[in-house]
Amino acid sequence: MPMHDWTRVEASIFHAFHHGWIEEIARALNRGLLPHAYYALPEQVAVGFGPDVLTLQDEPPIDDNATLSNGNGTATALRTRPRTRFVAEIDAEFYRRKKKAVAVRHVTGDRLVAIVEIVSPGNKAAQKPFQAFIDKAYDLLERRIHLLIADPFPPTPRDPNGIHGAIWEQMQGESFRLPPDKPLTLVAYECDLLTRAFIEPVAVGDPLPDMPLFLEPDGCVMVPLEATYRDAFAVMPERWRKVLQPSDEK
Repeated sequence: MPMHDWTRVEASIFHAFHHGWIEEIARALNRGLLPHAYYALPEQVAVGFGPDVLTLQDEPPIDDNATLSNGNGTATALRTRPRTRFVAEIDAEFYRRKKKAVAVRHVTGDRLVAIVEIVSPGNKAAQKPFQAFIDKAYDLLERRIHLLIADPFPPTPRDPNGIHGAIWEQMQGESFRLPPDKPLTLVAYECDLLTRAFIEPVAVGDPLPDMPLFLEPDGCVMVPLEATYRDAFAVMPERWRKVLQPSDEK
């Protein structure tokens, strides 16, 4: 199933789909994609993002090469970094530039490790919510929380090179240019002493590739964006599926 043109419907219609897609991603992660020490939940608010899929860890960090049970009696091996069309990197100076602080944490578990976020029209509707989104992404990456962001909306004057371009410019002061024929953005961020971005530009009509969700440096699971998108779209009201779906699409 190709990516649809969500600018053809009102924001409320996408919001309903957004909710369903988030639920499907969480289900897919919990059905065996995540090692047993991890779980995913749809959350209304997560450090200013919401609703999001939170991937949380309730045990100490696992070994880079570990193979763990996924809770269903089978083993889940974290993958190493995948290949994407673009890869960008920020060195440790990004962290050294920040002021030192004292972090106080509760001794209980449920440590936040990663977030999956799907951009909504409201995130780009005006400068204030847009900047809040960029600031929160910046803050999460500074705290070394891994991110996977899917932006199914074309660039606006606030993000002429897509959501990743805006995040990257704020983080690194460097520009990123989307290919003219691929104006939508999928991007995964891996956070360690280096911050790496794995970018897959897509267009309306493209199938969605699986994207990495990092749980630790050089350790990720692949999120089935296409399958979860398809499942969420299949239960949309027929009235709106007909609006969004080309007549020759099966």
